[in-house]
Amino acid sequence: MTDHSAPDTGEKRPALIPATPTGINRAAELLRAGRLVAFPTETVYGLGADATDDRAVAAIFAAKGRPQFNPLIVHVPDLVAAHAWGLFDDRAHDLATQFWPGPLTMVVPRPANSALSLLVSAGLDSIAIRVPNHPVAQAILRAVGKPIAAPSANRSGAVSPTTPHHVLESLGDRVDAIVTGGKCMVGLESTVIDLTGPEAVLLRPGAVLPDEMERLIGPIRLSAGDPTAPKSPGQLESHYAPNAAVRLNASSAEEDEAFLTFGPDRFVFGGTTRLNLSLEGDLNEAAANLFSHLRNLDQSGARRIAVMPIPEVGLGMAINDRLRRAAAPRS
Repeated sequence: MTDHSAPDTGEKRPALIPATPTGINRAAELLRAGRLVAFPTETVYGLGADATDDRAVAAIFAAKGRPQFNPLIVHVPDLVAAHAWGLFDDRAHDLATQFWPGPLTMVVPRPANSALSLLVSAGLDSIAIRVPNHPVAQAILRAVGKPIAAPSANRSGAVSPTTPHHVLESLGDRVDAIVTGGKCMVGLESTVIDLTGPEAVLLRPGAVLPDEMERLIGPIRLSAGDPTAPKSPGQLESHYAPNAAVRLNASSAEEDEAFLTFGPDRFVFGGTTRLNLSLEGDLNEAAANLFSHLRNLDQSGARRIAVMPIPEVGLGMAINDRLRRAAAPRS
């Protein structure tokens, strides 16, 4: 039986743990004890728990206020470790060889008699799994020696966190500790591809682009999605949403709106507060800034956030996916 008694940190929760060797070991100790630890990946901060511990996984859902039909992504340090938890065909091996470690999640069949918590898969016969490309995440995974379930470290449906402050702001003492590893490099959640059937299906766009994967495994179908029975995180219709309503494809902003712009905007007027995702029109920079800018504009007190159009090419597909979900009607 797992020991759920937390090590004595001597601090009020959540503990802020530096990303040092001592801090990594401390985070691993908390995770092995069934506690929740937020840590950085190259995409966003994850809310980690032992993926083999039912109670620890259930605590993720409770902390986030997350629907339990929404699966979690399991993080492991390498492909060798991944083989213990998922069944990989030739397509999965080719993608793993090319893109792991990195911002790609693969949904693959779950082995019979798996020790993973069924809550991780939301009762499905599949598992969403990835190998993160971040030195702190890698160090924690290797120190724990267990697969770690880690959705984004924020309240369910809210804007994803890219800094330790965002985690603290969203979850407060619902998390036991936060490993402070600076700002995330990519700033958008991982690409998710479903490989459980004969046809590969893109469930969520991200930094690994469809055409990059198609060069390795052939055609990939874009998912129409079923928000009532998602196979991976990030498929709910309303997701990544700030408190303020979001208005897309705006060319200007009203006086009581905040304005999220993209590209040269010296001739764009309106809005009480304005932030630019990338003055140079760089989609990589825009992706890295998206969630932090949405948070900052949300805190401006504006009634609504108006968003300029983002090109629907390359990483712009993923940015627009997050923006459309942020703008979707709230349940």
